[in-house]
Amino acid sequence: MKAAIEQARAAAGERDVRVSGGGETIVQCLNAGLIEEFTVALAPVLFGKGIRLFEGVDASRVAVEQVSSESSLPLATHLTYAVHGRSSRG
Repeated sequence: MKAAIEQARAAAGERDVRVSGGGETIVQCLNAGLIEEFTVALAPVLFGKGIRLFEGVDASRVAVEQVSSESSLPLATHLTYAVHGRSSRG
C-alpha cells in the first residue's frame, strides 16, 4: 500500500491524494503513517459484521483529533479526523 500511495502522491503533485476503503484500510494507513486526515461516513444501516474502526491502531504512535462533522440527513454523518504522530516519549 505504501508504494501505491507514494506513486499517487508523485502523480498528484500539489493536489490531495484520496484513499477509498473501509476500516481495515484506515487502520493500515494509520499504522504506516501514510495519511494526514481521514473521513468516516456513518450510516444507520446494520450489516451484521464489521470491525472496530480503531482496533489495531498503534496508539503509542498515532493520535487522532476530530476536526469536523457534517450531516447529510437522513442518510449519513461524515466525521473528519486529523492524524497526529506521537513522539517516542508519548
